[in-house]
Amino acid sequence: MKMRQLGTSDTWVSPLCLGSMTWGSQNTVHEAAEQIACALDHGVNFIDTAEMYPTTPMSEKTLGDTETIIGDWVARSGRRDDVVIATKVTGNGKAWMYGGQDIDAPKIALSVDRSLKRLQTDRIDLYQLHWPNRGSYHFRQNWTFDATTQDKNRVKDNIHDVLQALDEQIRAGKIRHIGLSNESCWGTAQYLSIAARENLPRVVSIQNEYNLLNRLFDLDLAELSHHEDVGLLAFSPLAAGMLSGKYTNGAMPAGSRRTMNEKLSGRYTSRSAIVCDRYCALAHEHNLDPAQMALAFCLTRPFMTSAIIGATNMQQLTINLGGATLELSSEVMDGIQAIYAEHPIPM
Repeated sequence: MKMRQLGTSDTWVSPLCLGSMTWGSQNTVHEAAEQIACALDHGVNFIDTAEMYPTTPMSEKTLGDTETIIGDWVARSGRRDDVVIATKVTGNGKAWMYGGQDIDAPKIALSVDRSLKRLQTDRIDLYQLHWPNRGSYHFRQNWTFDATTQDKNRVKDNIHDVLQALDEQIRAGKIRHIGLSNESCWGTAQYLSIAARENLPRVVSIQNEYNLLNRLFDLDLAELSHHEDVGLLAFSPLAAGMLSGKYTNGAMPAGSRRTMNEKLSGRYTSRSAIVCDRYCALAHEHNLDPAQMALAFCLTRPFMTSAIIGATNMQQLTINLGGATLELSSEVMDGIQAIYAEHPIPM
């Protein structure tokens, strides 16, 4: 795989990133190690996780297990320097999720040390803020998102404090680069401007959802990404598996995510399912695997640093890895554009 620069940093990552949120629930320690080995053999050097993983389903009992599984692999393999490891600090929410407090300086200091211990490493290559304290329009919240409830000065003060805390962690050698997740264009711009003004760390990436069914990033964030060199790390590039075609015609395969989360966190609706089936049909018309077409499309986007793939079995992983080398014809791209023009926001 041809590596891509992580923002303005000196770190280069593969265009596909190995996601891990099923490790510890749907996948065992052995299966996770098998996935990592396969991904590395195919040229992937990037693994994404979070202190709140696994999420399929998420529970207090398994909280943090995914980082622990990666740490076990690090210790056993001796290949720490072969991978770029990204993790995330959990934001406010349920009390059993690391206290449920806002992301602030004390939370960052505590979470960094906990993640380092679980990951069995001396540094985190990319440390991301999982979601903003003020809320987010992601995960289908764009239908009701209301920014008028925010206190602008309070938000900016928190961003400044967070950047100072992250700077301390970088100076201590515990993290190398910082990124955002589930952020907006305005929020990302504040991190950039405050960092520039105060000589604090600059964000190098933003991890938001992006796929054929959810292309909100194509708008203002794409412009910011281009001008400010903040690349997208796309999560759910297959729309939680919908774009693989396995849920076509309402199917619900045994052991699939829909058996645990029928609506796939709001992604699977009567409207989105129909549009998804059209994209899958387009792939079949051109003798393409739907999952590979969906991933290959993501990698054509000029703002894309890496698309995060996840799998619960090796067959899925092997198919997904093939998306990195697939080149889409102009006919396929025209077909995608035609469907998008009719259904720009189907979920």
